[in-house]
Amino acid sequence: MSTRTSALDAVVFGVDIQSGDVRGDAPSYALAIYDGEDVSRDVVSHRKLRRLIDDEEPTIVATDNMYELAADKDELIHFLGSLPSDTMLVQVTGAEQPEPLSRVAKRHNVPYGKDPMQEAEAAARLAAHNVGHEVSAFTDTTEVKVARGRSTGSGGWSEDRYTRRIHGSVRKRAREVESELEDANLEYEREVREAYGGFANAVFTVEARPSDIPVSRNRSGDVRVEIERERRDGIEFEPLVKRRDHVVVGIDPGTTTAVAIVDLEGDVLDVWSSRTSDTADVIEWIVERGRPIIVAADVTPIPETVEKFRRSFDAAGWTPESDLPVDEKQHRTREHPYDDDHQRDAMAAALYAIDAHEDQFERIADKLPPGVDRGEVTARVVAGEESVEAVLTDLDDGEETEEESTEHEPRELTAEEKRIKDLERQVERLQSHVDRLEGRVAERDDRIDELETELGVARREERKEVRRDREVSRLERKANRLERERDEAREEVEALEGKVERMKALWKLDHSNFSDVSAEKEGLVPVKVVEKFTKGAIREADDQYGIASGDVVYIRDASGAGRSTAELLAEFDPRVVLKDGGLSEIADEILFEAEIPVGPADDVAMQEVDELAVAREDDVEAAIDDWHDRAEERKRDRKASMVDQLISEHRAGDNEV
Repeated sequence: MSTRTSALDAVVFGVDIQSGDVRGDAPSYALAIYDGEDVSRDVVSHRKLRRLIDDEEPTIVATDNMYELAADKDELIHFLGSLPSDTMLVQVTGAEQPEPLSRVAKRHNVPYGKDPMQEAEAAARLAAHNVGHEVSAFTDTTEVKVARGRSTGSGGWSEDRYTRRIHGSVRKRAREVESELEDANLEYEREVREAYGGFANAVFTVEARPSDIPVSRNRSGDVRVEIERERRDGIEFEPLVKRRDHVVVGIDPGTTTAVAIVDLEGDVLDVWSSRTSDTADVIEWIVERGRPIIVAADVTPIPETVEKFRRSFDAAGWTPESDLPVDEKQHRTREHPYDDDHQRDAMAAALYAIDAHEDQFERIADKLPPGVDRGEVTARVVAGEESVEAVLTDLDDGEETEEESTEHEPRELTAEEKRIKDLERQVERLQSHVDRLEGRVAERDDRIDELETELGVARREERKEVRRDREVSRLERKANRLERERDEAREEVEALEGKVERMKALWKLDHSNFSDVSAEKEGLVPVKVVEKFTKGAIREADDQYGIASGDVVYIRDASGAGRSTAELLAEFDPRVVLKDGGLSEIADEILFEAEIPVGPADDVAMQEVDELAVAREDDVEAAIDDWHDRAEERKRDRKASMVDQLISEHRAGDNEV
């Protein structure tokens, strides 16, 4: 049973160099296109291969050596950057230290031949079955840059305006890009360099691949948009599927089934128990965590359920000589956490099985040459009952070397030959020392890679923290703005409510009675009160309760009004103006010319409530009639004065004659 995710429903390009060299001018490639069922084959140039990749957009481009597609690291990064967004490069032979393709193909039972086309087909089939490592030089972070599309020039009034226009266009396009990123719900950081009239450029660091970003690379007039994925510090390899190591499994069957997974070094990897899971669920859980070499129980003979699991994995079985006592199981599992007694018993069975095979595991490890999979050999020796030597021979790639069998008579070496032998031994010693030094360098390189990885993680965390701080600041600014808008709205509501209350009070006065008059509503008229005869007081009264044509206006202090104030009041066309205090001659003249009656407030009985008042209609009519009488008399006096003046001017003219 395999945990691999099938890739057979996708198109895979298998590539192997046919002739020439990628460092030369015209290399050709064997190309095998595999769709899960059929294989089509062709020999293509490097340029045609690139064109086919762009046109077909395969899911995987598979090869046994990534440097058959690029001359060096820089060219490889360029090649990776030119691949379609959904296409990945896979090296099927491993990561930094690849194996021979023949060995990988044999391990996975894939047809193999030494012809380049056969190797290309083997690479395609292996990648289609999720064998190999994805080669990556880029992260999932993309930089979108909005910048000027042309130079702004220098100097001059027209060039100054031209520069402002370009920077304004950059700012407009940057805001459009930001809006599109917001609509797509993508995380991003924005850095802006402001300039005269707008932005010189805006850089968006987006946490997404270019194919997921709703913005395309383009250049239009004053603005250009560039999109570039963030490069890693180096080339990285990611396995297509997680490798499952060989493990020892302890099982405690029953109403509650418990399973423990232990690696060949005796480290507990996982433990689990369930009352509801069936056999298929248990097998699936084990397969996801490793390939069992031994299936162990804590009682003897092996329970039938445990035996079924052992046979399903074709693993070796282990049971103790007698049932394990509870105190021994508690002691053996004391350093490992577990949730219940069933998990403890399963863990104890696996750990005691490791103890029983510890010497055998060590002997197998001592016989293994460097680079051989220890788990694979151990599994075949323990479960398959093969010898270490037989397994190593079988794992060999099939190439046999013939030993010379010709017998010859030993002869005495010359001095020169002895010197050569001595030098060869010295070279071997020096080479051994070089190997040790290279091993130290490799360890330090690994440590550097670890530190660089930690640094990358720390930088990402720092960027996340910065984004969080920016988001908090943005939300705080938004909250402050909303609070200000709320306070302003409340103040406006309070002002309007006050005005409504005043209008209600005025309405009540208009529909109420004086205590000394009849209860009937007729005979009363509202009076609009103005504190002073100034423009400000008139406008304030108009804002509070409105002054309309035909209203009765009462001025508490009529002194000091000038021409403009009187003209402002006349524009409202009041029915009558009642006043306290003396009225200036100019104001009196303007109101008289506008035929607006003016009378003393003492002649009209009024009742006031705050700024509002009502008066008797009869008193108001009497005041108006009195003004009309005085106006008629004033007009007669004015006419008489004009006649006297004319007579005087006529007489003065006769005297001069």
